[in-house]
Amino acid sequence: MEKKGKINGGDVLVKCLLEEDVKYMFGITGGQLLTIFDAIYRWGREKGIETVMFRHEQAAAHAADAWARVTNKPGICFGTVGPGALDLVPGVGAAWSDNIPVIAIIPQVISDTADKFSLQGGLDQIQLFKPITKYQKSVRKITEIPDAVRKCFREATGGRPRPVLLEIYEDAFLEQIEENEISIYEKNRYRAIEKPSISDELIQESLKMLINAEKPLIISGGGVARAEAWKELQEFAEYLQIPVATTISGIGTISNKSNCHLGATVGAIQSAANKSDVVLSLGCKFSYVMGYGEEPTWKNSQQLIQVDIDPAMIGRTKPVSLGIVGDCKSFLNKMLKEVKKIEKVESRRWLEKLKKQSQQLFSFLQASISKETSSITAERMVKEVLEFIDEDAILILDGGNITVSAFEQINLYKQRNPLSTLQSTGMGHLGTSVPYGIGAKLAKPNKQIVSISGDGSFMINIQDLETAVRLNLKNLIYVVANNSAWGMIKTIQQYAFNQSYIDVDFPDFNFAQCAKSFGCYGEIVTDPNNIKDALERAKNSGKVAVIDVKIKYETPLSTKITYGINF
Repeated sequence: MEKKGKINGGDVLVKCLLEEDVKYMFGITGGQLLTIFDAIYRWGREKGIETVMFRHEQAAAHAADAWARVTNKPGICFGTVGPGALDLVPGVGAAWSDNIPVIAIIPQVISDTADKFSLQGGLDQIQLFKPITKYQKSVRKITEIPDAVRKCFREATGGRPRPVLLEIYEDAFLEQIEENEISIYEKNRYRAIEKPSISDELIQESLKMLINAEKPLIISGGGVARAEAWKELQEFAEYLQIPVATTISGIGTISNKSNCHLGATVGAIQSAANKSDVVLSLGCKFSYVMGYGEEPTWKNSQQLIQVDIDPAMIGRTKPVSLGIVGDCKSFLNKMLKEVKKIEKVESRRWLEKLKKQSQQLFSFLQASISKETSSITAERMVKEVLEFIDEDAILILDGGNITVSAFEQINLYKQRNPLSTLQSTGMGHLGTSVPYGIGAKLAKPNKQIVSISGDGSFMINIQDLETAVRLNLKNLIYVVANNSAWGMIKTIQQYAFNQSYIDVDFPDFNFAQCAKSFGCYGEIVTDPNNIKDALERAKNSGKVAVIDVKIKYETPLSTKITYGINF
């Protein structure tokens, strides 16, 4: 074998990441990581890999999360030993809760000083990340790096995707080895590329249940998005004229132009869930978003066909009639093959009734939203933004009440494409808007990225506006619903605690001026009729843009409906 010369652990890691088509690593550097940076400086950039420096590791992890959400490929984040690892935890935790494949890479101090009170040492990082990662691997030798990377990517992408942790001791980074002594494999040599198949018997039984149902319903969750099975889903639903509601993670997996589309709003789901006799759940875990699968939102007597890549999800919160472990795309492809052997369903009264109810709800919302007021309501702001954005824009939702208002209208105006609506659903994590925007823009540079956030949530990672400016990102627009409050908590204090407001009100803050100091385009809007013009100016500014919209504090319409509040 030809001798190529010595390489260190940083070189080996970068070579492994390039084999996995990694383009960006999001994070903040540290002393133990410098062999990685040196490798990228010397030869990595020309091969196609780059680091993106953030101002906080939490934001870096969120950016890796966003990259993974819109590309369906693992996002890579990193931080230095000790404090860097600690700062990654919130972002990794949010990705874990939403089943997003993020690989966190952190160093560990050199072995000789590991138990000697070294700077930043002494932290058991493996134990720290165990609750929020699917797999953890620690490496002490350079020869262990390729196998560790393989295992991390296999775990992150196999089965139910989730974050993993790769810890590399400084010993392994500094060690040198002859390049021809390291074996780096192609992806298909160490992990399955094809998804697991589903038996013909289960396919036949599922199809029989759906065909015989009077009021069938499909719930499309994040598993459909991760499997990229949206075309198959829509074709199957339309062939049998079965209504489809989505979870938040499943938004965009069926076109809102399809006759079978019900939406992702609470009202749309509730109108169908407790009346359906057979439910087909595709990659949905029946979380709080779906009423936990329990009455009164659902019926205990209804039959449930649950398809999920993770066997631990089958029947976890709602008893199943038929549990199927498998990939949603594989399942739907087989179902399509079989269903086309029977006559296509032209119409279904059940679906027509649900669509009529949905239209009535949408009309009610639109009438409420369109009321003329001198001040800006959250609903009016959301309407103006959703009417303005490009058809294929990526939309980020970050906050409490403003996110509720956005979901009320998410399907009213323009198509939501698959993998284009980003929200920390499971953890309800705030502060994602700025880093999600960066990660999404780097992943999809030709698409418009628009964020709707509350003023409280936007402030959490506002420092990384500088990162977005430094990267010269364009057509990246942050719209801040500024009501000077933690709105969702204030709503609870208003109705459940007799208006005992404490720690929920902010002093007035000028986000536009703050954004300008970072080098962004910034503008304040106080008139509802000026929102679209401001958005147009932001789009044409050639800069990262922040629109500070002064809205009045109020409870979202759907929250009032849910809790029976008079309005």
